[in-house]
Amino acid sequence: MNSHAQDFEIVVVGGGPAGLAAACAAAESGRSVAVLDNTPWVGGQIWRGQPFKAAPAAQKWVERFHRSGASWLDQTSVIASPRPGVLLAEHPSGAREVHFQKLILATGARELLLPFPGWTLPGMVGAGGLQVLAKHGWPVAGKKVVVAGTGPLLLAVADGLNKYGAQVVSIAEQAAWSKVAGFGRNLLSHPAKILQGIGLKSRLFGVPYRCGVWPVRAEGGDQVHGVTLTDGQQTWTEACDLLACGFNLVPSVELPLVLHCELRDGFVRVDEWQATSVESVYCAGEPTGIGGVDCALVEGQVAGLAAAGRPAEARQLFARRARWHRFRSALAGAFALRPEVTKLAADDTIFCRCEDVTFGRVKSFHDWRDAKLQTRCGMGACQGRTCGAAARVVLGFGMASVRPPVLPARVASLMTISPDSANINETEH
Repeated sequence: MNSHAQDFEIVVVGGGPAGLAAACAAAESGRSVAVLDNTPWVGGQIWRGQPFKAAPAAQKWVERFHRSGASWLDQTSVIASPRPGVLLAEHPSGAREVHFQKLILATGARELLLPFPGWTLPGMVGAGGLQVLAKHGWPVAGKKVVVAGTGPLLLAVADGLNKYGAQVVSIAEQAAWSKVAGFGRNLLSHPAKILQGIGLKSRLFGVPYRCGVWPVRAEGGDQVHGVTLTDGQQTWTEACDLLACGFNLVPSVELPLVLHCELRDGFVRVDEWQATSVESVYCAGEPTGIGGVDCALVEGQVAGLAAAGRPAEARQLFARRARWHRFRSALAGAFALRPEVTKLAADDTIFCRCEDVTFGRVKSFHDWRDAKLQTRCGMGACQGRTCGAAARVVLGFGMASVRPPVLPARVASLMTISPDSANINETEH
């Protein structure tokens, strides 16, 4: 056994809401549990750096996690699964093996960025990405910001930027007003969500919130100085220093694919126990569907209880989960992308930012695999996490392959994988 190997009954990958809920449920059942996360903080990206007084749910779950007895393996990035029951991970101190009997994947999601002319200009930032930068001290005070894209995240981002002194001049939501209003009516069964929305709107009083509007071009030379918007009938330009743009979220399914988990419509397919198509592997949270914190928490609890052998208690959560799944479906329907935003890129628009591959070159191929082989699209530092997701939406390409390492890794770490197991998790999809 590797000298750096650690053994647990249940291992959870991801320290966000779904992962914490799964870990608590399993550890409180008396199982030995570890949570692996590549950040140094508990709570994932959603609760990153958030003051607990503003997020009582975060405080509740983080404190419960610390009382649960589960181990916290921070700054630990899973890069491969060289053989069944084993994860290979990187830590600043070096590679480590983590052995498990049951595995729960709570790998979360990331922003969907779609290409349009000017989207690579300095000052064009993912909406959630700009919020994170602001939280960590990146200066936004006094900057004029346009927030564009789709989904409830836009309001949350605008509110966060306001708190740090930015001047949000406009919020452009690509979904039609009728769909947004319909989603609002669906929230009648979720009073807390309604109150949250009212609070956001009140704090953003005076900031134009336009539905059925989307960006067609970022303006500028060396830096964004404006964005051209359209409602399909009229086109106008709004001056700004920063453009925060995000077209909802896409699930992080690279590790599930490496483990051979089956997908359905781009999400990990799970049964009523949150079990994947791979024995002893469960999945919870955004990789199974973009549903928000509350949905992730209840799915995580179901997964943790099921993995710990407590199906009766897991079943008691099914009705609550079904309620949040209805919310998830309403969310997906209301903020589905209109066809126009998938057709914004011109032939000379950079599509793969890492390798400087234009949209014209990528669209000439029939699938993702050929595009990668012929253009190096998706072979840069982000390993296709940005352009690969965009290619699925814009061109209908599926992910051609996922091979370890799941994340960039040191050669020394990869050398710990034995030759006999080096290709065991190559996945064609």
